Amino acid sequence: MVVLAALQVSISLNKVELSVGESKFFICTAIGEPVRLEWYNPQGERIVQSKRMALHTETSRSRLIIYNAIIEDAGIYRCQATDVSGHTVEASVVLEIYQRLTFRDVQSPQEFRHGETAEVVCDVISSPVPVVVWYYQDKEITEDHHSRFQVLANNNLQIHQVTKADEGVYRCEASVEARGEIDFVDIAMVVNVPPVLSVFQQSFNATADYQESVTFTCITSGSPDPVVTWHRKAQQLEPSDKYILNRLEGGRSMLTIRNIRQADGGTYSCKATNKAGSQERELFLKVFVQPHITQLRNVTAVEGSAAMISCVAEGEPLPDISWRRASDGQSFMDGDKSRDGRFEVRGRHGKSVLTISGVRLTDLGRFDCEAQSRIGGHQKSMFLDIEYIPKFLTNHTIYYSWEGNPVNISCDVMSNPPATILWRRERFTISEGTPNMHIHSADGKSVLEVTPMSDRDFGRYNCTARNNIGVRYQDFILAQAGECAPFLLVS
Repeated sequence: MVVLAALQVSISLNKVELSVGESKFFICTAIGEPVRLEWYNPQGERIVQSKRMALHTETSRSRLIIYNAIIEDAGIYRCQATDVSGHTVEASVVLEIYQRLTFRDVQSPQEFRHGETAEVVCDVISSPVPVVVWYYQDKEITEDHHSRFQVLANNNLQIHQVTKADEGVYRCEASVEARGEIDFVDIAMVVNVPPVLSVFQQSFNATADYQESVTFTCITSGSPDPVVTWHRKAQQLEPSDKYILNRLEGGRSMLTIRNIRQADGGTYSCKATNKAGSQERELFLKVFVQPHITQLRNVTAVEGSAAMISCVAEGEPLPDISWRRASDGQSFMDGDKSRDGRFEVRGRHGKSVLTISGVRLTDLGRFDCEAQSRIGGHQKSMFLDIEYIPKFLTNHTIYYSWEGNPVNISCDVMSNPPATILWRRERFTISEGTPNMHIHSADGKSVLEVTPMSDRDFGRYNCTARNNIGVRYQDFILAQAGECAPFLLVS
């Protein structure tokens, strides 16, 4: 009969403290003749090989390795030995896991906006829970001495209505008295101050087309230093030949506008921006423009009708427009009316209309339009042309001759536009091929040369003058010498 030795088992350690992340191994030794050595976790489950728990087992010896311990690994671990008869014995070890002081992803610097409630984050963990104390300028921060400061339950430091004066380095110190463990982290706190923007002069005047320049100045403060941009009509202005941008000490930013034109007038804005916000101010450029007459044309009117002469001028401010008649120097202002009521001026928004009723030939000639403002003046001239029906210039309508003696009958005409002159006799038009007759024409004058050859060549001759305004007639009599002339018709 074989007598088996009593089975005994022991573990190299019976209580172990381990910090999170550390690794540890335990050796279980059996005395006797075990057929099986097994480890059990605090939940009573048999431990099998894994990434974080390794087993190395021999006949009477087994090693359990725990890698990178976590809080959940804490508890009682058992090593159980079993002999051939199924009898078991076991030993245990108590594993305590604690969290070392650890600052988790503490940011530095931490930035806040002036005037807001700042919460400086200090995320620290340990087991047991650490005691956290805050320091500023080597002095502990307590609510008794700093009414705006408060250490929150999550160990963060809260500062009410934070100011630029609160900016600096704060120390977050954590300790665990049970282990005598202590550590700290320094956190830089930055207070950003929104921009404050001021302008000494908001409105500027300039005159266009005189190569003038105007400089706007904005003065800014804030933390960090604001970036200053200039804008017009919702567009940011970039440096160019037209716009010169400068930044000087003392927070001064300047925009210079070169070669002022009328289109440069209007509103500009200076905008200061930093992390804490932005502020914008408007500035205004008033551009004065010399008067300039943009529309004045020569006018042609028909005698007896109405003539309307229009003069359009631009400028800033809008100029006053007046008229002057060159023939006698008489002037007409807006609202004026001549004594005879024929001349009248009406104007509005840079346009003036001179109306002449019942146009006469004496109205023909030059008229001057003058645009005047406090910036200067501009003058242009136009010519009023009068069109009229032909007019006969002579009353000499009776001519005497005898057979075989040539005579010149002259028809003198004044007209605008020039008239076409025809000669007729007894409803027939006289042409160059008419026997005994020749026509000599010049500007405004037609001469009919007649050589009477018989009694039939004496009598009434008609001169017809025609233009696009109308037609006129004048009758001439060719009488034999010694006869009395009949009645003549002029129309």
